[in-house]
Amino acid sequence: MADFTNISGFRKFLETAPQSIEKARVSAEERNAVLTKPPGALGRLEDLAIWYAGWRGDARPRVERPQVIVFAGNHGVAARGVSAFPAEVTAQMVENFRAGGAAINQLAENFSARMDVFALDLDHPTGDFTQGPAMDEAEFYQAIQTGWDAVDPEADLLVTGEMGIGNTTSAAAVACGLYGGAPEDWVGRGTGVDEAGLALKAQVVRDGITLHSNALGDSFEVLRRLGGRELAAMAGAMARARVLRIPVILDGFICCAAAACLERAVPGALDHAVAGHESIEPGHSKILKEFGKEPLLRLGMRLGEGSGGALAIGVLQGALACHSGMATFAEAGVSEG
Repeated sequence: MADFTNISGFRKFLETAPQSIEKARVSAEERNAVLTKPPGALGRLEDLAIWYAGWRGDARPRVERPQVIVFAGNHGVAARGVSAFPAEVTAQMVENFRAGGAAINQLAENFSARMDVFALDLDHPTGDFTQGPAMDEAEFYQAIQTGWDAVDPEADLLVTGEMGIGNTTSAAAVACGLYGGAPEDWVGRGTGVDEAGLALKAQVVRDGITLHSNALGDSFEVLRRLGGRELAAMAGAMARARVLRIPVILDGFICCAAAACLERAVPGALDHAVAGHESIEPGHSKILKEFGKEPLLRLGMRLGEGSGGALAIGVLQGALACHSGMATFAEAGVSEG
């Protein structure tokens, strides 16, 4: 178990994290080449299976122990009126997750995934990032540590999700801080705000970017100052997965804003991750383009919770079922073309 007392220690884990296992990846490529199908007939499923095999060190793998983790946090910036729902909904939804009543519960159960829920100090929202940093250093490290410790070392796939009223505004501020552009390019309707609400979100992001302009060159400072506890925890969990060679399926805009802080800090930090889906939040497609990751699904979703990532577990399981279960030409006695 790592103990993060400063961000340099966390960064070091990322910089020294293991790579994909080349021998397993090559063996998976060789197996794929002799399966009973025309070359490339399964499209991206073939690349997906080979990618997963490399990270797991197994040329013929299966997903047997997926884990879905939902982190919840409250945001001081929600008091600015940036959400269509009140802040108390965060705690109410945490109870719904724990009772098994949310969409993510159904998806996790459907794909036989372990689901864990972590509520991060909901009684104490982060600071309003238009007035000061969202988190002090101690709060930030604790959130990262929570995410790091939440990952099951026995898991063979990770999806991180979130819940937090106001967190699409926070994610937009983080993305704008990392990549630049106008706030209007990054904000979306989130829980369903109207045109006035959308304009307010853009102004709030602008105010935050202006206040913290001196820190925009450091992605972890961007996350600390403009993010939230659940975003920091997701970043910690995804980093731990990398250290353990556990492949990750990224969820939507908020998850990818957290992931972007890792990639900006250490290029290649997301090589163990694929994009599960592309949500209709306008900033999500922009971040995916920055990553160079093509989403597995485009279904017009914007729920969060890890729902799009969890749904993509089925795509990966299908890819691996074909890759690991199909007969080779020699095994089936089929003539190769």
